[in-house]
Amino acid sequence: MLIRTKSQKPKAKRCNILILLLIAYCLIPIASNAQCAMCRAALESEGNNNKAIAVNDGIVYLMAIPYLIVGFVGFFIYRMYYKKK
Repeated sequence: MLIRTKSQKPKAKRCNILILLLIAYCLIPIASNAQCAMCRAALESEGNNNKAIAVNDGIVYLMAIPYLIVGFVGFFIYRMYYKKK
């Protein structure tokens, strides 16, 4: 039977967190185009490329916020669960 010391537990947690961060980083696309076909056609017909880039950035920003909120809630639930033990 193995006996764990206190020094082994934080190293395992840190390794698990690093692995999860690595997986999350690999799942994030480097460049994404979030515009739908109709938005793209309307913005490209005007010839103003800066406006199209701004709309694309806004769409990505609005898409990312719900994922961040769910991630923070999941993290706090995870933390509360392991504090009880």
